[in-house]
Amino acid sequence: MYQVQIALLPGFLVTTYYFGPGVVVNVASAMLFALLSEIIALKLRGVSLATARDGSALLTGALIGLALPPYLPVWMVLVACIFAIIFAKHFYGGLGQNLFNPAMVGYAVLIISFPLAMSSWPALPISTSLVDGFSGATPLDEFKFRGALTVEEYWQKFGNSNWTAWFVINVGFLIGGLYLLYIKACTWMAPTAMLATLALLSLLFFDGGSSDSLGSPLFHLFSGATMMGAFFVVTDPVTSPDSIRGQALFGIGVGFFTFIIRSAGAYPEGIAFAILLMNGCSPLIDYIEYRVKPQLSGNR
Repeated sequence: MYQVQIALLPGFLVTTYYFGPGVVVNVASAMLFALLSEIIALKLRGVSLATARDGSALLTGALIGLALPPYLPVWMVLVACIFAIIFAKHFYGGLGQNLFNPAMVGYAVLIISFPLAMSSWPALPISTSLVDGFSGATPLDEFKFRGALTVEEYWQKFGNSNWTAWFVINVGFLIGGLYLLYIKACTWMAPTAMLATLALLSLLFFDGGSSDSLGSPLFHLFSGATMMGAFFVVTDPVTSPDSIRGQALFGIGVGFFTFIIRSAGAYPEGIAFAILLMNGCSPLIDYIEYRVKPQLSGNR
């Protein structure tokens, strides 16, 4: 858990560079609230508080803080952490028993309940006046609701500065993800399958850049929370399948639903919902892999 938090540092530093101290406030408050929620839940369950030292609550808080827009009201961060730790984790029996990724549950609760606040990312470059700082949209938001603009016209109108920042942020999380692979803290199959599926679908529906284009592979791979989701959430060993083939199917599903939600859903970013959908399918994937398939092989 602590190695994963270390791997988050490149993405955290780049995000802070572009969006300012609000990122630090989000991450620090989310980690604190997650740890307090963990302690309260352990106390209510009669479980030793030493369990809180495993770092899982701190990691959940870090992921929540990085997923939220900077300068989000602190009480919303608290709501996300309560739902993540108490409802998504301890209601299932604690670490190792939860069906859904806690951080994604916390994020999903906020995006459904407070969509306006969750879409208020600071405009880039950051203004020195906080009043002028909350007028920006993410590249996924801008691109999805660009109207009749072609891809070329979109870039001419909105420029590259906003997407460039998100590109570098995703590179930061990619570096952290490669570090996790290097130290073997996660497997390569699920993130590779997710990114490959997302790239393939965006290539198929790019159509050269017309007003109906759904975005290029490069745009989808380095926008929003793609790399953070691929390496820090999809690889969660508790909420993803155990087998290699199961992880591949899990990653394909996340990539598929991410692209569908980004392209046709009500929200510009779809990774959190895609992961939660596939979390619900994970037990079925394991059941087919370890029970149904061996029985079918034995019948042959």
